[in-house]
Amino acid sequence: MPTIQNYRGIIPAIACPFTRDFRIDEAELRRHASWLAEQPGVVAVMTNGHTGEVFSLTAKERAQVTRIVASELEGRLPVISSIVCEGLLEAKEHASMARDAGARALDVMPPHHWLRFGFRAGHVTDYFEAISEAGLDLVAHVYPAWTRAAYSSATLAELAKLPYVQAFKVGQRDMNKYASDIKAIREADPSKSILTCHDEYLLATMVQGVDGALVGFATFIPSLINDLWEAVKAGDLKKAMKVQALITPLKDAVYGGGEPTGEAHARMKAGMYLAGVIKDPTARPPTEAPSEAEMQALRAALDNAGLLQR
Repeated sequence: MPTIQNYRGIIPAIACPFTRDFRIDEAELRRHASWLAEQPGVVAVMTNGHTGEVFSLTAKERAQVTRIVASELEGRLPVISSIVCEGLLEAKEHASMARDAGARALDVMPPHHWLRFGFRAGHVTDYFEAISEAGLDLVAHVYPAWTRAAYSSATLAELAKLPYVQAFKVGQRDMNKYASDIKAIREADPSKSILTCHDEYLLATMVQGVDGALVGFATFIPSLINDLWEAVKAGDLKKAMKVQALITPLKDAVYGGGEPTGEAHARMKAGMYLAGVIKDPTARPPTEAPSEAEMQALRAALDNAGLLQR
């Protein structure tokens, strides 16, 4: 049986607030998690994603973040925790730690040495099988098509057939492959959920027949993203375009018109601070804080959307 019953909707990849001396700010993380739980359309929250600055966190800190969020949201929303590891033993250890911290599912990022060296199809199955020993649902995190860690449509179809893989976080950044991959997953098992993680292409990717969005952008503007999703589900393209018109300047201010980068996560936090979503925009080094010009772009985009508070 799945350990999370519903993946269909909006799932924010939560940002991790830090104190000025770069410690995890537990009180602020709890406050932000509770705020997300109150937002319309949010069906779960994911910890330790790229937006959560996972690569700056130690293994113990990743478990700590999940424990804080899971305890805060207990009885309200399930928590997914990302697994960002290099080998099978490490991945199994992190999976157990996330489960014991209260995660109800695990988002499986490709090992990052695959970005350099690539992989064989069997490596993917072995990796997922090792992590599945934790006894939780798995979410397959699909990387951009231009990387050496990208999965083929055939590999995604095989993953869809695995009983413990319940959802796909799809971020191909290639619309032809995106459509092909969605078709392959649907044909392999139509019960599996498909969630766009194209923060910078929300409307264009939502209309491809997916089940929602699992994006870091939703830790910042969850209500707008849900408004967009509801318009898409209703087939109201004119309304969807109006909502996207509010999102686009925010997207440009955060992502610079391109794919997410490390500094985009700092700009996201700055935008969240200006919108009154978090109390401090501190990001861990070496990620750099936004320039004054970038802050002005964020202020203008937030003002345009009626969200500027500071």
